[in-house]
Amino acid sequence: MDLELTAADEEFRREARDWLAAHVPAEPLPSLETAEGFAAHRAWERELHGGRWSAVTWPEEYGGRGASVLQWLLFEEEYHAARAPGRVSQNGVSLLAPTLFEHGTDEQVARVLPPMARGETVWAQAWSEPGAGSDLAALRSAAVRADGGWLLRGHKTWSSRAAFADRAFGLFRSHPGGDRPHHGLTYLMFDLAAPGVTVRPIGRLDGKPAFAELFLEDVFVPDADVIGEPGQGWRVAMSTAGNERGLTLRSPGRFTAAADRLAALWRAGADPADTALRDRVADALIGARAYQLSAYAGVARLTEGGTPGAAASLTKIFWSELDIALHETALDLLGPHGELADAAPEAPDHGGWADGWIFALAGPVYAGTNEIQRDIIAERLLGLPKGRR
Repeated sequence: MDLELTAADEEFRREARDWLAAHVPAEPLPSLETAEGFAAHRAWERELHGGRWSAVTWPEEYGGRGASVLQWLLFEEEYHAARAPGRVSQNGVSLLAPTLFEHGTDEQVARVLPPMARGETVWAQAWSEPGAGSDLAALRSAAVRADGGWLLRGHKTWSSRAAFADRAFGLFRSHPGGDRPHHGLTYLMFDLAAPGVTVRPIGRLDGKPAFAELFLEDVFVPDADVIGEPGQGWRVAMSTAGNERGLTLRSPGRFTAAADRLAALWRAGADPADTALRDRVADALIGARAYQLSAYAGVARLTEGGTPGAAASLTKIFWSELDIALHETALDLLGPHGELADAAPEAPDHGGWADGWIFALAGPVYAGTNEIQRDIIAERLLGLPKGRR
């Protein structure tokens, strides 16, 4: 792995840093888990698109810059160091878009990606169902053949962004009676404002609707919104899951920036005699740096033709556990004030540490629970026998 950046990469980083310095709002935007905050973050996506920073690795014809994966890492480091707003389009840009590039038609790519890049269409992820979360293959929501398309029926839950998003993507059982549960599934995109769709927000620990339930009653979806072949949705979904567990959803820049802020907190007011807390700060810094170097090594493998594969499960466990440890250390440093929400004037960092901690708690659960990831590592990477399910 070569850690020396080319002149072009250095110029890319400088351009990103300069643009962010000139455009990142001076005050944090309202939480994107509120209607007001969602609208503000959608406007920020338009601002990013204006500078061609909303999807840097996409081809220019779809609103990107055609940047390399390494340059995306550099952009992410600058983005988080600049304290830029959270990305309301992340489900679309980081999960659906790579899936469309790999499995979608030319028409789908040309139709779906440009409004996604402009922040005009924000996407929700509609995978989990009651009784089918970690065991995704147990899903029961159905896609029934209709003239010119499919009718969706069922119930999705814990759908990220769905409370305020425009469209969603998910898996549906289209060919019942298959010999294995992950056979006979179809991957579809659908409109959250379509007739037959009911969106019921789910309050998070702080009451904000970060998720939603979706009730689907004969929701028509045209054939043009099927991704991949009908009945072959599992293969398409594994492409999405690989991106979700791997690099694109949780870039190392997010953790290195947070670890740097944690170290600043320590220097600003921690008790030097509390060596236990000091060691936790050091562990967070080391963990963030290790994840960063691991990501650079992963990019080197991808550049040489490799794929994330089952190793993405290692990454997912690492960043999700690091995220919790890092934020818990910050809250212990801040004391009782650290628990204040963003609406409280006295909340340190505008409540960012408390908000980040609440979000981090979900890390070991979404994108496939860490227990599932450990099973994958045991079976596919270590060659151990399957355990009892």
